[in-house]
Amino acid sequence: MTQAPEPALPLAWPADLSPDRLAITEANRAAAAWLAAPGLWPVPVTLVVGPAGSGKTHLARWFAAHHRASVIEGAETEDPERLFHAWNAASRETPLLLTSPLAPRDWGHGLPDLASRLAATPLVRLGEPDDELLAAVLAKLFAERGIKVGDDLIRWLVVRIERSLVTAQAVVDALDAAALARRRAITIPLAREVVDGQGEFGF
Repeated sequence: MTQAPEPALPLAWPADLSPDRLAITEANRAAAAWLAAPGLWPVPVTLVVGPAGSGKTHLARWFAAHHRASVIEGAETEDPERLFHAWNAASRETPLLLTSPLAPRDWGHGLPDLASRLAATPLVRLGEPDDELLAAVLAKLFAERGIKVGDDLIRWLVVRIERSLVTAQAVVDALDAAALARRRAITIPLAREVVDGQGEFGF
């Protein structure tokens, strides 16, 4: 009788958001170039807008590591008074970076003084990751776990999963767990079972 595989240990692998691991492609090149030179900004504040999984957090941490900067993520949910004072406190020496999935007109903060400052704030948009960025992130996520995978697997995943860095993380987590549970290498056949199989992981 075949013994059932033991369940994988519930190991949590945090995403590596260290600044030196930022992948730059056409999808985020303009945003990275803008964040690299805050001294050239017309005001010492910038807002990065993009959907979930577009890389806002990674860019924000990269920016904070390279400059004496303040970062407020999810700025649309921040207290308007605190946001107003943070904007006023920003300077060339200590710039402020805001991130949000929404443009300021959709925040609904209702504070006219803040609205006027946000209207003067440069806005950098991020779209969905392109193939090159998604492939680079997948490759790094596997490498962080010490897992060697072929380029053919990366290419297979890029055209099948949702175009989101959050989804890339979830897919690698799921493949790692499946490989451990089934004692198999991570290959396209295993990926097909996990990604295409009965919507189990919602990819």
